[in-house]
Amino acid sequence: MENQVYYGQYSLQHWIDLILKENIMLPVYQRLFVWDEEKVKTLIETFKNKQFVPPITIGAYKNASSVNQNLILDGQQRLTSVLLAHLGLYPDKATFRATMDQINLVADENDDEDNDPVILDNILEWNLKKLVEKGRNKMDILSQIVAGNYKTVNFGIDDNFLKNTFLGFSYLVPQTNDTQEQQKYYSSVFRNINVQGERLLAQESRAALYFLNENLAGFFDPEFGKHISVKVVSQETKADFVRFLALLSQYAKDGNSNRIAAGYKPKMESYYEDYIYSVIGSRTSSLFKNFSAIFPDENYKPRLERLEKTIDDLGFPKQFPSIIDMDVYLLGLIHVIVFEDKSIDLTQKDQLEQAVKDKISQLKVNEAHKKAPSALKYLQERIQSSIEIYNNYTDDE
Repeated sequence: MENQVYYGQYSLQHWIDLILKENIMLPVYQRLFVWDEEKVKTLIETFKNKQFVPPITIGAYKNASSVNQNLILDGQQRLTSVLLAHLGLYPDKATFRATMDQINLVADENDDEDNDPVILDNILEWNLKKLVEKGRNKMDILSQIVAGNYKTVNFGIDDNFLKNTFLGFSYLVPQTNDTQEQQKYYSSVFRNINVQGERLLAQESRAALYFLNENLAGFFDPEFGKHISVKVVSQETKADFVRFLALLSQYAKDGNSNRIAAGYKPKMESYYEDYIYSVIGSRTSSLFKNFSAIFPDENYKPRLERLEKTIDDLGFPKQFPSIIDMDVYLLGLIHVIVFEDKSIDLTQKDQLEQAVKDKISQLKVNEAHKKAPSALKYLQERIQSSIEIYNNYTDDE
């Protein structure tokens, strides 16, 4: 697909105006703001010293409703930092946690009073949209900020600095009105951009692929899946729902776990990408069961809703002490509900969870499994074991 690229520069004040008027916006797959306060300060000092700052990449996009949008493909961290410096705010996690602790303490001490709850922006999962929602100028935004939600900062800038300091841009204009073709193009651009200073995690980079077909984004990354995690000591890792889907799609195709992900061990990310492409129809695959065979009308939502409700009804944990626990708890459950379109017999939920716990204990007897749970032979064993358990507890009505 041919495209045009335009180049130029805007003053920092103009960039701020574009953000607040929503003339430029973040794609839905963009990551959170991750720069620490020192990096924000360094960027402002770089501007003050008239040193080079990499340009922003903006893409013209016409969505499915034929609304023209300008997407920030690269430069979220820089633009957000400029906006924060202008507002004199920083989304500091420690400040936020301290404020939340104080609010909870006061609430506990005054639980008999009918007070309105204080609504804070969640700084732990934050990007500039939180500020844009509050107003179109500095005064309006600051009037909506709850004390203690953000850290107050001062990087020594004024209106004159913003008006006379410039930041360049590249503006991409794909030569097509086809929404899906534009999505493919921008997903590719996003994944190939070298994001300055902060390397994207595999899941963050891969998220761009989910929107190659907007109708399927909720399938690859459902909201409830974001609350499932593995926590080992102080390290918490969110569950990768695409991982579950890819592994179980191959199981659905093969009928067993013997060859699942065979040959992909050093490059599991390629395995997940191949699965995504097979679902959206960009590539055919002999590895995974055809998406349309599982969902003839592409209506996956009822099954995911049933999965979410079943997890809640079973009272299963959302945080697991190891990937072994998470896999045995969830792989068979997802297989039965999402891929087989069955339901769990909730009258046997106690027996079911005991069977899951017994299997986890049995697997952990093997020290080699505990030390290297990502080894394919152990992964395949967990898949097979979990599915066999859940097959005994389906509702056959």
